[in-house]
Amino acid sequence: MTIRVASKKINFLILSFFLYVSPALAISPGEAFKDDALEERARSLSVELRCMVCQNQSIDDSDAPLAADLRNLIRAQIQSGKTDAEILDFIEDRYGEFALLKPRFDIKNAPLWGLPFLLVLAGFFLMRSFFRNAPKN
Repeated sequence: MTIRVASKKINFLILSFFLYVSPALAISPGEAFKDDALEERARSLSVELRCMVCQNQSIDDSDAPLAADLRNLIRAQIQSGKTDAEILDFIEDRYGEFALLKPRFDIKNAPLWGLPFLLVLAGFFLMRSFFRNAPKN
């Protein structure tokens, strides 16, 4: 019985290790900049962009070939001297706003940003009126 418990613990540790290390394996060493500042800039941009293949995952975490292509595109644009805003605008123009993990505030998506606050406010007033009108014992 103790052997089974020990083997389960070992399996858990191995699985935990691979889950912890797997995001670091998404970027191949050939993609990385030799300059740490440029690499950090490329990684910060990669975290902001959505992988079109594995949606709701950034291209920094994805192993998909499209994500690797987008990471290489970001690195090429950084080498050509483009700013972060220019790179994000380029990706957004090419793939749409869906490519951004954090969409920009715009009049088109204002209800998406404001609706949660309005619902919380409406819930507050509903609860307030409910407790005010509740019979007191």
